Amino acid sequence: MTVAGRSATTGDQRGAPYRVMVVDDSAVIRGLLARTLELDPDIDVVATACNGKLALSELDRKDIEVVVLDIEMPVMDGLTALPLLIEKQPGLQVIIASTLTRKNAEISLRALQAGAKDYLTKPSSGSELNSAAEFKRELTEKISSLAAVARREGVKTAQPRAAASTPTPAADKPKLEKNISLRSAPITPPSIIAVGSSTGGPQALFEVLGNLAPSVSLPIVITQHMPPTFTTLLAEHITRVVKRPCVEGKDGAPIEAGGIYLAPGGYHMYVEARSDGNVIRLNQEPAENFCRPSVDPLLRSIAKIYGARILTVILTGMGSDGCKGATEVTEAGGTVIAQDEATSVVWGMPGAVATAGLCSAILPLTEIGPYVRKLVLKAAA
Repeated sequence: MTVAGRSATTGDQRGAPYRVMVVDDSAVIRGLLARTLELDPDIDVVATACNGKLALSELDRKDIEVVVLDIEMPVMDGLTALPLLIEKQPGLQVIIASTLTRKNAEISLRALQAGAKDYLTKPSSGSELNSAAEFKRELTEKISSLAAVARREGVKTAQPRAAASTPTPAADKPKLEKNISLRSAPITPPSIIAVGSSTGGPQALFEVLGNLAPSVSLPIVITQHMPPTFTTLLAEHITRVVKRPCVEGKDGAPIEAGGIYLAPGGYHMYVEARSDGNVIRLNQEPAENFCRPSVDPLLRSIAKIYGARILTVILTGMGSDGCKGATEVTEAGGTVIAQDEATSVVWGMPGAVATAGLCSAILPLTEIGPYVRKLVLKAAA
């Protein structure tokens, strides 16, 4: 089975399926999630639990790489269980699953700060879940990508079923850096910063944006793969962490110096040139790269308007969203930099632009903000 955004190395090629635990207080939801995952031959649901306390007990008995963790459960809820699960098994990949409410979105963002690697908004009932093809695709894709990361990093796993010649996780870790060539350093001063991110993106955004304010006053446009409500709260979190106003993009809103504009969940965000200045535009055209918002429409639009005056940053995330748009940015003379593999939760999006030869720099997360700040301030001097 092929799933978009999956690591090229599947569970079968490694010798054993990825090992997953589903934790949800609803027996119906647990069963449907487990049956959905078991349709993929590269995934094995080795345990289920109805609360966080029982999930902790399962870690003592089973080798588990990824946990799908519900938020609201009796006995021990997901937010309480999360740090205990990670403490018991460092490197465990946890995906928070919740229904789409403001309360649950807020808890999910807190869970990401506490060590969860990703989130899913699940249908509110078993009947909805049964027919939610997009949710099932996203669930399988995220588990496969994060399990591959866990296995490469040596998280405790079951012994492979394959012959002794199967590569070990350490030996099998990709060394894509050898195939990467960098473009020349930018010459044209940037007038706008565009950021694309997905899995692991919220924490990466806090780090990068926190290193830009208050000295960098260029407008910043961001596409982070998130559903509605989540993006509203993420904008609020960015404002608090960065101490610079961040708002969800609104159709027709002007692009202003110092503004940070986040694509709202469920909408593609792009920039349009008008006689009185550039403005934000939103639409609900079909998803691109299975995403809406998608990074590519944003980058395509600014490439046409800003040309060589674009500085694009691609942060951690699965898949390759942003690569086509980044190609148009570089063809227009703009600059692309990417987060490196070692500091990315998933090196899909940044890896795609890096291996395509689009980057002028590939940097650890903590170095991206200072690098951008240096470029901008040097240009302004």
